[in-house]
Amino acid sequence: MARAAPFAVVAVLAEASLAFPPGPQSRSAAIVSVVLLLAVAAAFLLPWSRLPPWTSVLVPLVYTGSILALILAAGATSGVGIVILIPLVWTALFHRRWESSCIVAAIVAVEVIISLTPVAVPDSVVVRRVLLWASLGALISVAAHGLRDRIRRSQEESTRLQNRLRELTVLEDRDRIAAELRDKVIGRIMAAALTLQSAASLTTQGDVRRRVGASVDDLDQAIRAIRDTVFGLEHKMQGRGLRQQILDLCGELSPVPEISFSGPVDRALHPSTGTQLLEILREALSLIGQRAIPARIGIAAGDESCLTTIEAGPMPHIAEMKGYSQQIDGLRDSATQAGVRISIEPIPDGTRFTWRVPLIPPVRSDQS
Repeated sequence: MARAAPFAVVAVLAEASLAFPPGPQSRSAAIVSVVLLLAVAAAFLLPWSRLPPWTSVLVPLVYTGSILALILAAGATSGVGIVILIPLVWTALFHRRWESSCIVAAIVAVEVIISLTPVAVPDSVVVRRVLLWASLGALISVAAHGLRDRIRRSQEESTRLQNRLRELTVLEDRDRIAAELRDKVIGRIMAAALTLQSAASLTTQGDVRRRVGASVDDLDQAIRAIRDTVFGLEHKMQGRGLRQQILDLCGELSPVPEISFSGPVDRALHPSTGTQLLEILREALSLIGQRAIPARIGIAAGDESCLTTIEAGPMPHIAEMKGYSQQIDGLRDSATQAGVRISIEPIPDGTRFTWRVPLIPPVRSDQS
């Protein structure tokens, strides 16, 4: 209906122009023109989805017949003939090429018929021509600008969908490669590093211990390089994202903990909650880093919150180490002050740290 409204306005104005003096030359032709115009309006109520595709061309053809009757009613030189462009513009905008060809043939037939009719020059020709030219010019302008707006919106939507598809493809590839590297490569490198550390403790020769330590450091650097490559596949954002800050923080530990991300960690978290997560993670990792305990870190951004899990171990003797309980209590206090409840529980291979931060910080009242 929004598309048809400008065309309907011009069609109604053309029919109303018959009221200009001296009036219609043929009342029967005027009646036929109005009846055909009403038929065109009623055609918009038909169940077009159940009709053959070719039947859509009948609507502009019927209106072309209405224009022929209108011209015959008003006179060949009445100035009303300009509305013959309406069905042509309509099919050019909304129909297929072969339908436009049919309308062109119908227009040629109308012009031939008009050329064979007697010529009369009523006094209202100038007024009618000005009115209809202005109306048709406005119609073409409105229709063309509307089409351009639809094209622009379609292009913008297409660009947005392409960017989103590209981003999802990169994220999917990164997660797939990260999972494969974690399961097949990084795990083996970490196991080799731990084996070398254990082997170094079995010898008293300083040169051997130094060489083994250097090899462990090289393996740590290899793990960092692999992770940088994997997470470098992600679409680059302005500034340093939360993922990169977490990777930098974990890169300071030796051995480097195993890290896995899930969900849009960089985009989902509010900057303040991201800082909060990073501070608690830094304090938790300080307990692990001080004792060179291998760890696995999982960070998953959901719909409303971000869950962080650290599994550290094995550390059967840590609970008895001096000052460890005080450090655990300090970590709990720091998390509580930030409005986060942290869970620290033993697991078969060591200890699990778990806490959850909201994606958006809660609104706090300023009441005293």
